Amino acid sequence: MSTIGNTQDAQATTVQVYQILVKTTPEKLWEALVSPQFTAQYFYGARISATPEGYEAYGSDGSSWGDTELMVFDPPRRLVHGWTSAYDPELASEPLSRVTWEIEPRDSGVCLLTVVHDQLEQSPGTARSVAGVGWMTVLSGLKTLLETGEPLQS
Repeated sequence: MSTIGNTQDAQATTVQVYQILVKTTPEKLWEALVSPQFTAQYFYGARISATPEGYEAYGSDGSSWGDTELMVFDPPRRLVHGWTSAYDPELASEPLSRVTWEIEPRDSGVCLLTVVHDQLEQSPGTARSVAGVGWMTVLSGLKTLLETGEPLQS
């Protein structure tokens, strides 16, 4: 779910929340979030690496999408990192925002994945660009990859 502010005056809300159920283990879901081999298959081709030492993201063309602050690294439950839209020159100038990934195991081999993108007060372009379809494309691709072993074809 994403909440959008008054689009007529080009303001998006400062907190976006998305939830999706994925039939997998917390460990496999965690690995898919922090491993560039996995992220390249569902995150717009981006190779993202998160380790206790830091968070790095590179586009499919090898360009840097930003090395941002890693705030929480708690496998396989919680990952919190900074976000910059370095893949877009116009958005790259906006201040850093924050993304939180929370994995909650449920019954029957299912995990609830909650993604919160916040601290977007000074980054309205980023808020608009990731809202709705932006994050849902990533999450749908992640779910499909983990449940079927195949990337989502768009």
